[in-house]
Amino acid sequence: MTLVAVATPWLAVPLAFCTAISTAVGGLVALHFRRELGTVIAFSGGVVVAVALFDVLPEAVRNLGNVTHASWLIGAGFLASFLANRFVTIHHRDDEDQARAHQRVGALGAAALSFHSVIDGLGIGLALHLSLATGLLFFLAVVSHDFADGLNTVSFVLYQQGDRSQALRWLAADSVAPILGATIGAAVSLSTHAVGGVISLYVGFFLFLGASDLLPEAHRDHPSKLRVALTVAGFVFIFVVVWLATNLH
Repeated sequence: MTLVAVATPWLAVPLAFCTAISTAVGGLVALHFRRELGTVIAFSGGVVVAVALFDVLPEAVRNLGNVTHASWLIGAGFLASFLANRFVTIHHRDDEDQARAHQRVGALGAAALSFHSVIDGLGIGLALHLSLATGLLFFLAVVSHDFADGLNTVSFVLYQQGDRSQALRWLAADSVAPILGATIGAAVSLSTHAVGGVISLYVGFFLFLGASDLLPEAHRDHPSKLRVALTVAGFVFIFVVVWLATNLH
């Protein structure tokens, strides 16, 4: 089985620095302007789901070479994301009074989000082993939802511990984490079949992220025509980008 050509995977590292900035901005904005963040997240939700459906999914099937196996791995990725969210990060949705009863959960949840960011960076590196276009679109999905990751990291700690300095420390860890993952992803050498399998897991992860976190968060407390339009705009934007990349190759 041939190895994936190493053409551009180290581009993942500078791209991961961009995701670090996105995470940091999300966290800092959460400290000051929590009220209107759902408007930004509405666009991110459309982007993440569209990248999974229009780019990562076809690329995963193409490289794995088996639609059935790809669907199994997508389901596994979705289920793993659900279980991780259920058993590790469930308490970030608690009311403030309830959340303060879970002091240790704040740190645990922030640590889980940091690990999740390592996985994000890893995905960028692996996607770039397949092609530059796939890597860049994968990066676009990651940088979009990492803004929400920064928001969630800060919210986790503030709601459950009320410690601003602790929130900033975890935000720094979460921001740096994708760079570590991207370095690992760029350095590994895998077969196209293996990368296709891993990317299939990411499809399930992205679909869960959009369906359970980003879109509900965007439309939960303040549904509006603007947020609906932004979700659709994110979805259509990625469709157009993928169509252009495919047809103007």
